[in-house]
Amino acid sequence: MDDVRTRVLTAATELFAELGYDATSVQQVVNRAGVTKGALYHYFSSKEELLFEIYGSVIAEQLAGLDRVLAQEMAPVPTLRAIIADVVETTAEHSLATAVFTRERTKLNLEHWHALQAQWRRYQDTVRGVIRDAQASGDFAAVASPEVISWMIFGVTSTMPTWYRPDGPKKAAEIADEICAVVFAALAPSTSDSLTSDRKN
Repeated sequence: MDDVRTRVLTAATELFAELGYDATSVQQVVNRAGVTKGALYHYFSSKEELLFEIYGSVIAEQLAGLDRVLAQEMAPVPTLRAIIADVVETTAEHSLATAVFTRERTKLNLEHWHALQAQWRRYQDTVRGVIRDAQASGDFAAVASPEVISWMIFGVTSTMPTWYRPDGPKKAAEIADEICAVVFAALAPSTSDSLTSDRKN
């Protein structure tokens, strides 16, 4: 990513977090970034587009991570484990951007909101497909729908900016492992399920 563009996005993220979107001016962003207004407007048409790009860059990185995991063509359970690890790591790395988006997303125009929703829907639908495959193979019990299971996972990861601290007692990788441990234990097939599956085979 271009250095000027990165500096502007970083400055906007910090100021939106510190002051709020409405209270932050374009002049404050360029002052913090150490660039001119002309440089800012070369990359972003408005303050609202800055807000869009702050989270757009995060979801783009997460979609790229999702594609890398899927390209490995692993079985459903290790695939889901790798997806959870990636989304936890990227959310932790970009916790400030995620927090800004969560708080200020109502300021986005409809076009930008729908664009982000479409990207997030693709992510969710893919994860639900992996969960569905794990249930179909018998690796997960069908105790809940893929939709509910995905909401449980993302309900934890989406709130990370409110409680995760980089200098806290646990690293992102440890948190991902614990999320997987809880989810996979809850979805483990019972002995009776395994026996029924064996009889069918």
